[in-house]
Amino acid sequence: MYDIIEVFNRYLSEYGSIDIAESEFKKNLHEDAELKAAYRKWCEEMGSSEKNGFFDYCDEYLDSQNDVWNALNDYDAE
Repeated sequence: MYDIIEVFNRYLSEYGSIDIAESEFKKNLHEDAELKAAYRKWCEEMGSSEKNGFFDYCDEYLDSQNDVWNALNDYDAE
């Protein structure tokens, strides 16, 4: 079974662009039934649609990364 968060992060790391990563991820969903099942389960658990689940994750992930940088910048400013 896939750890869908690791899968998302691998696509983001590999492609460096949310649009390209999402496109490749969705292409692979159609080719891999196990990946699709893991993604469907994750979407259900998170209350996200399958259409927007990857993008929703990316949005939250980037927000969390920005929070880390902002905290570090606040620390440096003190």
